[in-house]
Amino acid sequence: MEKIIFQATGEEPVEFYVLEQTTVAGINYILVTDTEEGDGDALILKDISGKDDEEAVYDIVSDDKELNAIAEIFENLLDDVEFTKE
Repeated sequence: MEKIIFQATGEEPVEFYVLEQTTVAGINYILVTDTEEGDGDALILKDISGKDDEEAVYDIVSDDKELNAIAEIFENLLDDVEFTKE
């Protein structure tokens, strides 16, 4: 499983494991978790990179409509994944 490191400006780096990725309407989304195995907290991140950005820029999907739609896609892609919203 691929591990990636995110670092917000002025924050400590945080490691996540990429479970899956998909593209919808030309927008890239990744499903990440904080643990390599077992149940963990998961986030759906949206690539908001500009064409001039040297590195990928991701934002947490927080819009309920978008979150539900993308979560359903990831549930269909991954047979053993079910989301519960907290």
